[in-house]
Amino acid sequence: MNLTLSLFPLGWQHYLLGGLLVGTGTALLFVLTGRIGGMSTVFSSTWSYVVQRPFFQQARFVDSRNWRLVYAAGLILGALIWWMGFAGGTNQATTVPVWQLAVGGFFVGYGARLGNGCTSGHGICGLGSMQLPSLMAVLTFMATAFLTANMAARWLA
Repeated sequence: MNLTLSLFPLGWQHYLLGGLLVGTGTALLFVLTGRIGGMSTVFSSTWSYVVQRPFFQQARFVDSRNWRLVYAAGLILGALIWWMGFAGGTNQATTVPVWQLAVGGFFVGYGARLGNGCTSGHGICGLGSMQLPSLMAVLTFMATAFLTANMAARWLA
């Protein structure tokens, strides 16, 4: 069996390009501004616009929410451009029920807060700056993902 074909049925080049763009973007954000581009803080800082609870009104969220909202908008715009096919992407759909996507999203969000950061914050920014806690977080994220994917594959089969 050809391992490349089974792991990357749609090719590997777009993964490489995406990784290079994400890495370059986060590196430029840090080098030019000194800011770290993790997405879980974008989530919390965005809630600071509408939720008045003390957690969301912390200075680290309120003071950074404007640039973080623009950062998230760029991420969404890039995905939209790809999805619409302007960058060579193809429209794809999923057969995963909406309730499963919602439950998965809840657990990802909860885990990101519990782990003091998300996969992008720890995996791209934290590892890029050689932070040992980020390495431990990424290893935990990956082990949990592998385990969950295998359990779900057996449960749904």
